[in-house]
Amino acid sequence: MTVLILTCEQDVTTDLVVAELHEAGVPLVRVDPADVPGGVALSAEYVHGDVHCYLSADGRMVSSSALRSIWVRRPGEPAAHSAEPSPWLTAETGQALYGMLCSTPARWMNHPREAAQARSKPWQLRCAHRSGFAVPPTVVTTFPRVARQFVEQYGTGEGGVVVKSLSGPPKGEPRVALPTALVPPGADFSAVTACPTLFQQYVPKRADIRLTYVGGRLFAARKAAAPGQVDGRYGGAGHGWEEARVPDRIERSVHAYTRLAGLAYAAFDFAEDADGVWWFLECNQGGQFGFVELETGQPIARAIASWLAGPREG
Repeated sequence: MTVLILTCEQDVTTDLVVAELHEAGVPLVRVDPADVPGGVALSAEYVHGDVHCYLSADGRMVSSSALRSIWVRRPGEPAAHSAEPSPWLTAETGQALYGMLCSTPARWMNHPREAAQARSKPWQLRCAHRSGFAVPPTVVTTFPRVARQFVEQYGTGEGGVVVKSLSGPPKGEPRVALPTALVPPGADFSAVTACPTLFQQYVPKRADIRLTYVGGRLFAARKAAAPGQVDGRYGGAGHGWEEARVPDRIERSVHAYTRLAGLAYAAFDFAEDADGVWWFLECNQGGQFGFVELETGQPIARAIASWLAGPREG
């Protein structure tokens, strides 16, 4: 039985898992959807109720009946490396590739259907509430009056209110950094009419928490925050990531969240306040884990490889 990994060639984090799978003697095929068609060939046949699907990459042919699991890591855009790429060819190739793979009995980390839903921050916030996490008051709006009232109500305490991106940095070149930032005094909110904007009460934090969920296993890491630090991705207190114990309440909420979201893998970000409360900020269904493993020594890649090598459903 074979593991299929969908990721780009430059994804070095995947190499950690590939090494674990090789050591365990688990067959795998690594495919970048950007190489379909061309470098990677596919075929799917639906006849008399039977489905037969095949992928050919690097001189290897794999059948859907031999797929154990599928790991969607950092896949390129379908047909991006084609001789004549186009939005139409991307749509056709994506339909063919993912439609074919969704016809297999292989299990997913994570299934494209659940992954698409899990990327939405407004959906994440609702799911986090239902799962029992502590979630800072948040609003997404195109009404200047609503934005102003929210800041007036929740920006009076320590720290104020932050504005953050809903979808992350835009794709393409040049790459743009969009750090979470505090709303300055006297801010003009008229521009929110041009784009839905997320405002959230700032959590004065003593540490950032990254919790990686892998098929039921939890790996938490903690990094002390600099005084007044807003975005944990930028700046710091000179401290590295250290392994952290997961509070029982957080463990229950993580399991509840991943059940609701249908995720086999998830990377949670929390802000730890002065009282030790972990406040939910977001959950990235495809978040990085390599930096945590390298700094803490936690065997995250091994846990992913073990899950991928497990028995498929059905």
